[in-house]
Amino acid sequence: MPTQETQKIDTMIREAIAQKRLIRFQYGGKQRIAEPHDYGIKGGTVRLFCYQTGGESSSSLPNWRLLHVARICDIELLDRHFPGSRGESYGKHLAWDQVFARVAPPDPA
Repeated sequence: MPTQETQKIDTMIREAIAQKRLIRFQYGGKQRIAEPHDYGIKGGTVRLFCYQTGGESSSSLPNWRLLHVARICDIELLDRHFPGSRGESYGKHLAWDQVFARVAPPDPA
């Protein structure tokens, strides 16, 4: 059964994807800022595919990250928006078992 914290994280990820808003969160002992792109189940595990644009990282930034949602904590929605998906090719990065939410393409100019 989902915990209150799990439900909060689920709601915030879905809201961030729908509104194309950046999120800040703790993961692997590091504070990260990212664009959430795909949220779903991959390999039987709930995952978030995001484009990390700021915060701390052990590797170069910006860069794509595939995260275990169960390891995300202290998540917050920022008042900063991003345009949307990063082109059609990004959607071919991963094969998902199930997608809960996927960011929409950028709005036409």
